[in-house]
Amino acid sequence: MKMAYINIGSNQGDRRAHIEHAVALIAFIAESPIRRSDYIETPAWGYDSSSTFLNIGIAFATSLTPETLLKKLLDLQHSISPLSHRDDCGNYIDREIDIDLIALDDTVIDTPSLTLPHPRMHLRDFVLIPMTQLAPGWRHPILHLTPEIMLRNLTAGN
Repeated sequence: MKMAYINIGSNQGDRRAHIEHAVALIAFIAESPIRRSDYIETPAWGYDSSSTFLNIGIAFATSLTPETLLKKLLDLQHSISPLSHRDDCGNYIDREIDIDLIALDDTVIDTPSLTLPHPRMHLRDFVLIPMTQLAPGWRHPILHLTPEIMLRNLTAGN
């Protein structure tokens, strides 16, 4: 089995309740107990919003294929909120729930429907801070950096 690293965020409604609902649903597909990071609150990333995001990282073991895991996560996300995460022009918008598959151990995939590790994880502190808590020794299989080093590079502007 491989370790799946997921990031869950919300910036609309009862953010914590939306995230806890997502964690509870994901527990049904996890094949091991879920480990959780601390919550982190950050401004919206990639667009302007007056609503801040609450995020959490989770990790669990799975034998699901990356594509099957992604489909299950997107189905769970849609069951919590069927609203789109993008506007008609393709830009990010506020949302009740966002569930992202960040990494699946050292799996590298680049298809039209899935890229692993997440192609922008190294640019997002709300992903890297939880990853430093959940998997400090994990190394990005392409960049060969730990979450802590990627976070340090991000905060230094590298």
